[in-house]
Amino acid sequence: MRDDAIIETPRLHLVVLAASALEALRSHDHVTAAQLQGFRFTDEFLATVNDVFLSRQIEGQQRNPTSRGWYARGIVRRDDGALIGHCGFHGTPDDVGRAEIGYTVFEPYRRMGYASEAAQGLVSWARSQGSSTVFASVSPENHASRALVGRLGFQLSPTQSTRGADEDLVFELRQ
Repeated sequence: MRDDAIIETPRLHLVVLAASALEALRSHDHVTAAQLQGFRFTDEFLATVNDVFLSRQIEGQQRNPTSRGWYARGIVRRDDGALIGHCGFHGTPDDVGRAEIGYTVFEPYRRMGYASEAAQGLVSWARSQGSSTVFASVSPENHASRALVGRLGFQLSPTQSTRGADEDLVFELRQ
């Protein structure tokens, strides 16, 4: 199994977030995190992550050091190096039972096709790693994300996932 640190799409680099940079973020050392990662973590990024997310990503990479590609990635615009969101998988298929994607594009960069492009890049990468089915869990209220997975060909799955008291809709894309 290959561990691609960067997935390239026409306009984006999907860059694995290094465990060392995430450790620095968890310690609120943003300067060191930027030096380790190679780009600055924006206020938008910091507003969308918390210690639970950071810890889960760090622990997953430490548990599976040769499978870093199955964890969080920064969405970086190729033309100017701007961090415009984050995406990735919920962990390795062995850990979570399936290849499941997630994505967040920061407000100033929405409605420009970046989320679709990032999701397509993740799907292609998962397939290159041997996953024939890719899943996406979406809040019923997230109409934009529901439309996105629909455009990409995902179908509503009978499998559901729970998120606290709320239940997400689970979509799957089979090869």
